[in-house]
Amino acid sequence: MFHSFFPRPKLFFTSAAIWTVITILAWYFVFDGLGQSLGFTMPEGSPDRYDLTYFLMPTNIWFYSYFAITLLLFGAAWSVLDKHNPWIGWSVWGSLLIIAVTYFGVQISVIFNNWRRPFFDLMQNALGGKPGITEWNFYDLMVIFAQVAFLSMVVSILTDFFTSHYIFRWRTAMNNFYMSKWEKLRHIEGASQRVQEDTMRFSSTLESLGISLITSVMTFVVFLPILLGLSSYVTDIPFFGQVPYALFWAAIFWSLFGTVLLAVAGIKLPGLNFRNQRVEAAYRKELVYGEDHADRAQPLTVMELFGNVRKNYFRMYWHYLYFNVARYAYLQADALFLIFLLVPTIVAAKITLGIWQQISTAFGQVSSSLQYLISSWTTIIELLSIHKRLQAFEAAIDGEPLPEIDRNYLVREAEGGEMAANKPT
Repeated sequence: MFHSFFPRPKLFFTSAAIWTVITILAWYFVFDGLGQSLGFTMPEGSPDRYDLTYFLMPTNIWFYSYFAITLLLFGAAWSVLDKHNPWIGWSVWGSLLIIAVTYFGVQISVIFNNWRRPFFDLMQNALGGKPGITEWNFYDLMVIFAQVAFLSMVVSILTDFFTSHYIFRWRTAMNNFYMSKWEKLRHIEGASQRVQEDTMRFSSTLESLGISLITSVMTFVVFLPILLGLSSYVTDIPFFGQVPYALFWAAIFWSLFGTVLLAVAGIKLPGLNFRNQRVEAAYRKELVYGEDHADRAQPLTVMELFGNVRKNYFRMYWHYLYFNVARYAYLQADALFLIFLLVPTIVAAKITLGIWQQISTAFGQVSSSLQYLISSWTTIIELLSIHKRLQAFEAAIDGEPLPEIDRNYLVREAEGGEMAANKPT
């Protein structure tokens, strides 16, 4: 699944994690201060940029340069270490490009968050009848929003196009690798489906989850200082009163609570999804045999196989029932949690409408980044079930024992073959 596309997967991903930690620590302890000493700073008290000039701020230019150099060094190192890998351009450099574009998306979110404060403060002043406000004040801010949104849209479209090719290259690498080992794999239940369908689903699902994870980490790193700064407006929260950095601690608590809740509620779902794919494949395979052989797909056999499908679906429906109860209850409560925290601050009139919008966005970004498992849980379940199916391929190729569920299938197939051979003609 990985070594067909990525260079030395275990070492590659381990080095990526270590390099990430090193670069983050180096930035905060060395290069951030170095940039300030070199003059890459903003005058104290400067307003937040909410247009495209945000990208030209000295502090941002310094960080973008550092970020680009760290990516280039990592890519160059692996291009040398595994220069004979035919997929190095897509697996390494393609992944780095996706990471860079993902960070760009997070920066766009920061610009939009900065934009909300002047826009909604202007709206509050206009609704309050403050003199001197014209229609063009709104139109100017809307033009700025459109400029940023257009740039974001263009980059997103091009990224989606590139990502589609990236996923198909990964599928191609897996397909070529598995087909080169076909004689070892053809006896495994649903082998054709696993090569034709599961490789595509695995690459696209894992790529989607990977981007979501990277986005969550980057969003947390970028919006955490913003949320900490906005916490100065919130001094009191219900039941606890004055709490330093109240918004940050509330985001941590609420996200961890939701993650644990859904992880416990959905613990059985990956196995059920995997079993569902197996019983569906067995039913489909018998029907395919029945197209060419009159003695296959007999009513009793088909009824038994479809009975297995029905039984597994009904079990899934039951487990998804209580999982969705926990999931939707949490999501509905999530919509009111921040308002509940800010009631004392709102009643005391300590914030404006613009600050409220900034707090709402920053809190939502930080908490959603910490709620990665919550938002991705159903996709993770699907990925785990696909992984279980492809894992049998890996075991067959490496000469290791097959997973128990696949061993049981081969035993039943062998028993069925013996019965057919001993059947009187």
